Amino acid sequence: MPPGHHRSSWISSFPMKFSFQNVRKSFGDLHVIEDFTRHVDDGELVALVGPSGCGKSTLLHMAAGLERASGGKVLADGKAIKGPHPERTLMFQENALYPWLTLEQNVALALEFQRTDKRKARELAREWLAKVQLAGFEDYFPQQVSGGMRQRTALARAFISQPKALLLDEPFGALDALTRMTLQDALRDLIREAAPTVLLVTHDVDEALFLADRILVFSSRPATVLKEFNLAHHEKTHDLSEFAPMRREILGLLGIQARAEESDLASAHHTTQSTEEVVA
Repeated sequence: MPPGHHRSSWISSFPMKFSFQNVRKSFGDLHVIEDFTRHVDDGELVALVGPSGCGKSTLLHMAAGLERASGGKVLADGKAIKGPHPERTLMFQENALYPWLTLEQNVALALEFQRTDKRKARELAREWLAKVQLAGFEDYFPQQVSGGMRQRTALARAFISQPKALLLDEPFGALDALTRMTLQDALRDLIREAAPTVLLVTHDVDEALFLADRILVFSSRPATVLKEFNLAHHEKTHDLSEFAPMRREILGLLGIQARAEESDLASAHHTTQSTEEVVA
């Protein structure tokens, strides 16, 4: 397990290992992924970064069991993934909360689907809403709270079923920058407590640098890995100035011109640091 991760006492089994072996994926004549081979260790957070349409989300959907590889193998704990499973939770950019249910009911529903007693599910839902700083909002409906609060609710729902693997597809992409940073903090705290294996698809290089143990930078379609970056032994804050050279390299691999002055990056993070106490 990567440094800084602490397994909670309620975790009954180790998190999940993924193995992608010579994976290829095509949709008709459209070749999306070409010969992808990587292993993801249990408790590791790996971020997938690359151009839009390069196949990152497709890899995530394979890990979730929603897509099948055209060639090669996708394994979870050494077994071929043949379909969705509660041990692997997928969270999208859209929170997908049911508008006719309260926040508590939305979170509890993840357990009720698994036939947990309704009273116990509601009790646990309140506990998880408190973990994401939503105590007191249990009886509110999604349309009555902010986008950041809805996404916090989605986080609570993703974690309440104690998945061995969490698959995140641009989970904060629809939020403003300040709200996104507070949600990143919340996510990191939950991951440190629960220690699932995490695959994160993101277009936000700073988000990848802040959260990930490893970053895989993909080429345009058909996707291959251009370079891998290891950050597992770093204790990180939102001041990512020490990662400025790595950030520039990643942006360069993506064909984006990095900021010319490192001070611009430091200044931007200094500004956002002062607002980290804002509640999303």
